[in-house]
Amino acid sequence: MPGVIDAFLDGSNASVRDALHVVPAGEKVRADNLFPSPDVSESEPGDQFCLASLEAVVRMKLVSFRDKDRTHLRDLLELGLVDESWCARLPAALAERLRQLILNPE
Repeated sequence: MPGVIDAFLDGSNASVRDALHVVPAGEKVRADNLFPSPDVSESEPGDQFCLASLEAVVRMKLVSFRDKDRTHLRDLLELGLVDESWCARLPAALAERLRQLILNPE
């Protein structure tokens, strides 16, 4: 059901802001999202569990494109983990969002 996000809270005093949010693989989080979330095949093994690949995370951030997502993308750009060359890997609408952020980070 698009628009509903499940989250795991750590204790009775936990905040949703600090929760672990669960995003269903291959589904749109919100009905108006341009693309669905990445599939589980876009993951990499971690020490104890699989993690979404960097490319999958970047696409999720570009799809949502809220202020906090743009902040996370700015951090990735500043660290050199993402750059202009990523635009070639992305669908046109997401590449445009990344270019916009690169040209005007604020």
